[in-house]
This record gives sequence, structure tokens and C-alpha cells, in this order.
Amino acid sequence: MSAPPEPVGWDAARTAAALAAGEVSAVEVTRAHLDRIDAVDDRVRAFLHVDREGALAAAGAVDERRRAGQALGPLAGVPLALKDIVATADMPTTCGSRMLDGWRPPYDATITERIRAGGLVILGKTNMDEFAMGSSTEFSAYGASSNPWDLERTPGGSGGGSSAAVAAYEVPLAIGTDTGGSIRQPAAVTGTVGAKPTYGGVSRYGIVAMASSLDQAGPCARTVLDAALLHSVIGGHDPRDSTSVREPLPGVVGAARRADVAGVRIGVVRELGGEGFQAGVRQRFDEAVALLTGLGADVVEVSCPHFPHALGAYYLIMPSEASSNLARFDGMRYGLRTGDDADRTVEEVMAHTRATGFGEEVVRRIILGTYALSAGYYDAYYGQAQKVRTLVQRDLAAAFDQVDVLVSPTAPTTAFRLGEKVGDPLAMYLNDVATIPANLAGSPAMSVPIGLAPEDGLPVGLQVMAPALADDRMYNVAAAVEAALQERRGHPILEEANAL
Repeated sequence: MSAPPEPVGWDAARTAAALAAGEVSAVEVTRAHLDRIDAVDDRVRAFLHVDREGALAAAGAVDERRRAGQALGPLAGVPLALKDIVATADMPTTCGSRMLDGWRPPYDATITERIRAGGLVILGKTNMDEFAMGSSTEFSAYGASSNPWDLERTPGGSGGGSSAAVAAYEVPLAIGTDTGGSIRQPAAVTGTVGAKPTYGGVSRYGIVAMASSLDQAGPCARTVLDAALLHSVIGGHDPRDSTSVREPLPGVVGAARRADVAGVRIGVVRELGGEGFQAGVRQRFDEAVALLTGLGADVVEVSCPHFPHALGAYYLIMPSEASSNLARFDGMRYGLRTGDDADRTVEEVMAHTRATGFGEEVVRRIILGTYALSAGYYDAYYGQAQKVRTLVQRDLAAAFDQVDVLVSPTAPTTAFRLGEKVGDPLAMYLNDVATIPANLAGSPAMSVPIGLAPEDGLPVGLQVMAPALADDRMYNVAAAVEAALQERRGHPILEEANAL
């Protein structure tokens, strides 16, 4: 897909600079992106809700403040989309589920508040797998999104709507959430950039919980610098979130601008890249590792022996937490309510509502989690999974004693075809094999595009993992790779697509 004309083809940093210089108004930029959505989203299906009037009003307010000489944030006037799991008082928040069809929260999430305070213009809410459970957006109750590189393929999940919107130039920035890879895997298969900050580095207040010890919101963008700029807006301590870290936000913007890996110690994870990884993915990854060596990095192989068990542990811990969190959707307090006949008991109404409102994958994970937490099985399943989680955390701690960052392919394959894996849950879960360890440990990780697989011409992503609270390290390494590859190509990877 060749880049569309200005200003839609600009990245966020270029857009912000043009706005600050008076080259274009926020209303003009917003209207151009809304027109782009009108032109392509019937095929991409990235958005569940577009707030045209609200976006234009917000853009107009930014223009007025700029004319009045008021101080504005660095991204003021830049359009943005929110994954539909983030609470917004002026728009529906459905989590891709019939259970919350049309529901409007009574408040904004902390992320939403910070985005509004920074002057970014929220265009709407993006599609997602129901309650963030999936790797392809095919489990959305409102239909799957498509990958702009090939409309017959998935844009990843659960945040496929956000990645597709960015890749299709419908918006330069988006917010995703990452529980087991739901920002990074979509970024990898759409040729975009996605970052999962350190757990607690971005507030979870107002984000509908799926697995509370794993969920983390973060930026989706077309460049590493854009992701860093958005990260700096949404990050930082929030007293309303009990898991929010109090340490200062790392200097991610400066790191992205620095983009220098000379002398940086980089570990290649031995356990992430063997059997099950597509040949073209491995080829592009090996080329990226050689590129890092050529840039002056000290690259070594590192073993994390318990990583092969992370997938199994995750798919016990995550459903267990999800089964607890989703118990609140009972048809009694808010959201969907069905089967409310005079002769039904409260329990029957709850059962009918859940059977109607929850999709197949959500039901599967609730049942799995409830079983793992049940009497007689807690120690055998959930307890053992938590022990494996500790071993994965120790693997990462030991690795970071040797190196500054770790790298691996982000996803084992390029984007698969819609419908290809939807009937095979285990095959779908394997998409998260490389991304899950960072969630289990709470450490930051991001995906940056490194080229196209020779077999199918689809994007491949490089994952960079860093120690907790060292988010700046991953931005520095990712930006160095991005800059070196663009020097070779002469243009961003997105300009190589030709789908829309």
C-alpha cells in the first residue's frame, strides 16, 4: 500500500511539527484522516466506532488554544484511535463483545484523560478480540478486521483493529493493550511498531481487566519515535491504580532519537526461533541480528531454559484471572441482560445472559480458568503455573545480568489467513510463544518491522525485550534497527504494501 498524500501519509512527529509551525490546522489533519477512514475502513474494518463530531470539536479546540498562544503538548492536534477496551465517557466501550453492546462508561480511563490533556484528537474506538481474548480479531462479536497488506489475512490480535488502523493510514497513532502479546504480535504482522511498557508503567485504571497481573496498555505507531512520543504522554504514576509504579518514566523519547547501539550488549534468545518458526521469519531475524553486529553491538546467544514452558503457564494463569474478572458481567448491574422472564430465577437470568453475551473463545477461557481454580485442582494447575512464572522471571533476570536487551522474532509466522486457525485453539495460542515471557515477568518489550518474508512478501517483526523500568533501552535498539533498514530501503516498510 503506497503512502497516501499529505497529511494522512505523515507520521505523528511530522504531523506535530507541521501543526506547531502553522503549516496545517488540527481540523484539517483530523478531517483528512476521517476522510481516509471513510474511504478504506469498509474493507479494513479497523473501527467499531468513529466519533466524527467529537473529533472535529476537539481539533477545533486545539487550534483555538494554539492561536491564543497557550502552551500545548508535543502531540497536540495529532489524531489517535483507542482500542475499545479503554473507558471513554463520550463513546461506547464494548470490548468487542455483545455483553457490552452500546455501553457508555460514566468516566474516562486515566489513559483517556492524559490523551485529552495532551491535546491529541481521539477519532474513535478500534476493533478487538472479545475481552482481548484472541490473536486475530476473529473473536470480535462485530466481525474480524483485515490486514491492509492482504485483506484476506488477519491483522493480529487481540488489538488487530489498532494495528490495522495505523497500517492503513487511517490514524498515525493508536492505543493497544498487551496481556500476552496483543500489541506486539499485531505490530509484527502489519509492519508497524508496538510497545508493551513495563508492567505498572502505564495506568490500568479504566481499562477493562482481562488478566490483572498481565494486562498492560501501550502505544501503536508507524515509527519508533512516534511510539516513544505517545508513551511519554500516557506513562507515569497514577494513584488510582494500585499496581502503578512510582519511579519516573524512563527517557524513551531521547532513547528513540539517540538510536545508537555501539557497545550495547544484545542477547539472542536460543529458545525463541527454532521449530515452529517460519523460514522467512527466521531469515529476516538473522539478517537483523547481523545488522546489529554491524552497528557495533556486542551480540551473544543467551539461554532461557524455562521459556518453552511459558506458553502453558500463561494459558493457565490468564484464564484463571479472566474467569474471576469476567464474573462481574452477570446481567444484574450493567451491560447485557437477557432471559428476564417473570418465572426465571436470578441464577437462570445470569446463565441466560452469559450464554447470549459471551462468545465461544471467552466461554472456553472462563471454563478453563474456573477449572484450574477449583478445589482439588488449584495446586496442580494454577499453583504449578505460578511456579513456572517465577522460573521464567528468573531466566530473564539471569539473562539481563549478561546483556542489556534480548531479541527474538516477535511472532513465529507472518499474518495467517482469516479462518485458517479459528477452529484450532492450540494453533492460535502458539502465536504468543515469543511474546508471553515478557508479560509473565512484567518487563517491557516492543516489536519493530525488519522486512518482508521472502515466501509471501508479508511483514516480519523483531522483538526487543529489556529489564523492568529500562524501557528506554528497547526504544534505543529498535530505533537503531529502524534507521539502518530505512537507510538501505530509502523509505518505511509500510510504503512497500500495495493492498488497498
